[in-house]
Amino acid sequence: MADDALTLVHLYPDLMNVYGDRGNIIALQRRCAWRGIELEVVPVSLGDRLPTTACDLIFFGGGQDREQEVVSPDFVSSKGAAVRELVEDGTVVLAVCGGYQLLGHTYTTVDGEELAGAGVFDVRSPPGPRRHIGNIVIQAELDGEPRTLVGFENHSGRTYLGSGCQPLGRVLTGSGNNGEDGTEGAVYRNAYGCYMHGSLLPKNPHLADHLIGRALRRRYGSAATLPPLDDTLEERAHQAVVRRAGKLGAVRSGAW
Repeated sequence: MADDALTLVHLYPDLMNVYGDRGNIIALQRRCAWRGIELEVVPVSLGDRLPTTACDLIFFGGGQDREQEVVSPDFVSSKGAAVRELVEDGTVVLAVCGGYQLLGHTYTTVDGEELAGAGVFDVRSPPGPRRHIGNIVIQAELDGEPRTLVGFENHSGRTYLGSGCQPLGRVLTGSGNNGEDGTEGAVYRNAYGCYMHGSLLPKNPHLADHLIGRALRRRYGSAATLPPLDDTLEERAHQAVVRRAGKLGAVRSGAW
């Protein structure tokens, strides 16, 4: 796969990067490099133009309310429409926490200011009466196979899904989207949003490979496949969070 190359756009890396979210970029870079895939990372921030002609993946990390207040006008006015078009064309997106909220219709800060989002996900995120903090474990389905995903959540916004997207998974331990309906995250086409910091991908290599594989298939066709890697250490980290979360919180059950 030495001739394969992908381009990842990192949205607002100088403003939207908390709880180790930059580790997701590192994980994607390493897992591509180990397979001989060149992954170019293009930072895009305030005033920058989104490169739409060569964009295979987009990452949008988390931030606090004050950063989201700065980012929202720029994102909606100069980048939101382009991101929506890319998603409709199959571009792979991973958005965490604040980035996830700004890919919805609206996010309302704890001070009551409603921030506009790009509307990629059919979700709205009003403020809640308490913060949701702690380890989170969910049951998701990746390429038709049930898999657990682990992370760390810290958010006061409550996200509610409309009919235009599906949840990323069902909460086993933690709060997820809103602490009420047992859902976590959202999926629309090849776009994935969630509240899972920590960072997400180093402890969930199966999700990282899912994203890389989708990007390769979109760029190079259905024949593009990923050689397996030795994920012994990554799996140990994953299971450590599962065990710790199980000790700290009750396991949820029930339908989505």
